[in-house]
Amino acid sequence: MRLILARHGNTFEAGETPVWVGAREDYPLTAKGEDQSRAIGAALKFAAIRPARLIAGPLRRTREGAVLAAAVCGFDGDIEIDARLKELDYGLWGGRSDADIAAEWGAEAIEAWRERSIVPEGAGWSPSPAEAAANARAVLEGVMADARGDVLLISSNGILRYFHALIAGAGAPPEEAKVKTGHMGAARLVAGVWRLMFWNQPPEAAREALAP
Repeated sequence: MRLILARHGNTFEAGETPVWVGAREDYPLTAKGEDQSRAIGAALKFAAIRPARLIAGPLRRTREGAVLAAAVCGFDGDIEIDARLKELDYGLWGGRSDADIAAEWGAEAIEAWRERSIVPEGAGWSPSPAEAAANARAVLEGVMADARGDVLLISSNGILRYFHALIAGAGAPPEEAKVKTGHMGAARLVAGVWRLMFWNQPPEAAREALAP
């Protein structure tokens, strides 16, 4: 049994200034983001994987991505929407650009999160790291308990970091936890333990790693 994890596609057009998109910034996918979602589905189709379950976060970008990926990979079941996969609420950082945040909080605070998953103090992020980790653990346990076959899970960068920590283990370098838009990771369940196969790979590389 394999768990394939993917981050939703782009939500900003080329030339637009990106802002921090969290739980309260419910943006749709761009045309490129839609193509990235189809590429996730195409990677599964190439590897002859038709998921037994498809689980997505409740925000528009993850729901849209799930529908597009499902259409390509041949998944015809009900897409499960799981509130525990909703992106982090970035509090005072939500909807703001890197430059704006750096001016108030310092560039090192941004780097601490991006490279080491350290949540900034006093910025009002939620849920707490402990709760986010507990949610990820509960989702993994639920997937294990319903072992009908391979599972595709679509969420966001902030949430996927907590899955990486649980799957890769405490000794994994924290800078490896981030996931780019439209990128994928996967884990295999071996004797009741998740074993990381790959992480933060584009669909073109992921399909080769997943292929029989």
